[in-house]
Amino acid sequence: MPILVLSALLGYLLGSIPFGLVLTRLAGLGDIRKIGSGNIGATNVLRTGNKPLALATLLLDSGKGAIAALLALWLANSSGIGLEAAILAAGGAMLGHTFPVWLGFKGGKGVATAIGVLLAVSWPVGLLAILTWLAMAGLFRISSLSALTALAVSPLTGWYFGGPLVGGLCLFIAVLVFIRHEANIRRLLKGEEPKIGAGKKKAA
Repeated sequence: MPILVLSALLGYLLGSIPFGLVLTRLAGLGDIRKIGSGNIGATNVLRTGNKPLALATLLLDSGKGAIAALLALWLANSSGIGLEAAILAAGGAMLGHTFPVWLGFKGGKGVATAIGVLLAVSWPVGLLAILTWLAMAGLFRISSLSALTALAVSPLTGWYFGGPLVGGLCLFIAVLVFIRHEANIRRLLKGEEPKIGAGKKKAA
């Protein structure tokens, strides 16, 4: 039990690092929460027009989730509860990113972190989520729609490749991401959701 609690806490602390906010401030772009959608994730960082910074945010947000899950897996592997610890760390990382204590529990939407934890816990599930996102983005050019679709199908692929524990994690992640995308879903239903790169064009 102490290892499982430690794994969840470790995941939350790593997940709560707001890389998008830190990087944009270091780059002299101000507070990302006052730009575009106000989100601290890579999609909103892209709206500043700085592609390298958006890519760095994407990789770091994904990486923190993956590292949390892999560290927990390593810590608990000898005790035979490695997968359970990794799943708790993954869930903790998602909660840390979306509800970070440092930002008054107002964080990102969790897509990049979700991809990172899925790759770490079950790489086929993470890979299929990435491929689904890319396919949807290529067809519709809408980031939120791509992410929601990718994570909506992940509980099925998670259950298939990783069993009930991984499937349950995927369901938790999907529900959390859908909750954080409430405003995006309303705009999608109205046909008002901006397309990828729209913020950059507007700024130009």
